[in-house]
Amino acid sequence: MRRIPLKTLAATAALVVGQAASAYDLPAVNLGFTSFLDGAPPAGPGWYVQQYFQFYRNGRLKDGDNNDLRLPTPNGLEKAQLDANISLTQLVYQSDQELAFGGKWGMNVMLPVVGFDLTPEDNLALSTNSGNLGDLLVGPYLQWDPIMGANGPKLVQRVEFQMLLPTGSYNDNDAINPGSNVFSFNPYWAATAFLAPKWTLSWRLHYLWNAENSDPYSPLEAKDSQAGQAIHLNFASAYEVLPNRLRIGINGYYLKQITENKLDGHDLSDTKEQVLGIGPGMVYHLSKHDHLFANVYWETWAENRTEGSRVNLRYVHHFQ
Repeated sequence: MRRIPLKTLAATAALVVGQAASAYDLPAVNLGFTSFLDGAPPAGPGWYVQQYFQFYRNGRLKDGDNNDLRLPTPNGLEKAQLDANISLTQLVYQSDQELAFGGKWGMNVMLPVVGFDLTPEDNLALSTNSGNLGDLLVGPYLQWDPIMGANGPKLVQRVEFQMLLPTGSYNDNDAINPGSNVFSFNPYWAATAFLAPKWTLSWRLHYLWNAENSDPYSPLEAKDSQAGQAIHLNFASAYEVLPNRLRIGINGYYLKQITENKLDGHDLSDTKEQVLGIGPGMVYHLSKHDHLFANVYWETWAENRTEGSRVNLRYVHHFQ
């Protein structure tokens, strides 16, 4: 492979840092972790533990026009790709006590552990944090009982006031970190509609607001930065093929950043992120208290973020 002059590599590295670090600024959020039957815990009040494993592969770094970013290496410019292995451990308590507007209160706590693999490793522009601990998520919520029809439930829904706390691993010398170093407010409305006795439609609609980062990525030479606001949606539709056992269907997610990122209080241009993921999925009910979800997603329409594929596994256990 041909060699590129050092001055050219330095200029390209500065350009890539400017594009990726100032644009790829949204914190990690729920993209595809939840899917079918999302409107309520599957077995009523009590304690739940849930374990998620998500494998993200072939995540090509994209610019604002969906073009591949290329990283400078000692041997020339190469396409950039990010892989990630993500583990989420979740503890949920669903009470049987009404708190407000007929909703019963509950609490959700989640802790992620993340590992990154950036290719090419010997690039001169971007680095990843070797720490693994992500940001702690805390979410008080209200859960409503199902709205019943003549043939069973018609709609069940929940509202959660989700918060991301800056507890994860973060280093301002690294462009890619498990933690975001900011507080984020990420409330959502989740619901499941029973379109027919065996056919369901579920969604989870989030709004995302991010506080200022007082210790931004050091090559930007800024005092503070702030990621823009965004909306993101998980959606899924399933059909029951084995009574009380197996549902199969389609699942997806969509993220759209609606305001630009800021640097030292000033709006930047062309920093809004976007991505769509869609694919097949299933949920298998091992028992009334144990459930296994599996989802696959292929991403497209990515802007200012990675575009790859995800495999998601989720196990839910209800303590009797």
